[in-house]
Amino acid sequence: MKIGLFFGSFNPIHVGHLIIANVMQNQTDLDEVWFVVSPQNPFKKQKTLLHEFDRHKMVELAIADHFYFKVTDVEFHMPRPSYTVDTLAYLADKHPQHEFKLIVGGDNLSHFHKWKNHEAILENYGLYVYPRPGSNPDFEHPKVRFVEAPLMDISATFIRKTIRKGKSVKYLIPTAVEEYIRDKKLFI
Repeated sequence: MKIGLFFGSFNPIHVGHLIIANVMQNQTDLDEVWFVVSPQNPFKKQKTLLHEFDRHKMVELAIADHFYFKVTDVEFHMPRPSYTVDTLAYLADKHPQHEFKLIVGGDNLSHFHKWKNHEAILENYGLYVYPRPGSNPDFEHPKVRFVEAPLMDISATFIRKTIRKGKSVKYLIPTAVEEYIRDKKLFI
């Protein structure tokens, strides 16, 4: 099977993530999309990050009714900070029957050259790129595929701020995720 790996903090997962994953699975040759919950992004500060198990649970709740979506905690068991190339190599070794592709937003291409072993990612796995508002990537490589998708400008930062203000996040995150956040009093 051809698997698209969608890495993220998912702090929290929102409908933008789900729409992108659905477009990638439904309108490309990807058989499944696996959400890779990253415990720590080397490029991001960790101060507002929920515990990785809470973020994993929210992804699990968000994708529970989608047969072609999976969630993995593979990076929870790897050295930190986790690097995409290491996770890809681990998954490829563990699942040799699958072909893995990395799903990224067009905004990531401007700093992709800073990623650890970015050349190996391109050569061994390739990228499926979705558009992001304000990004117009000028990036050509035979293993980079640009996928037409809705422009999503929904941010987890906005959602966290909205929750802290006591306002509704209905339609921004799945109902099961909203209930989980409310029941555990997260982001307040």
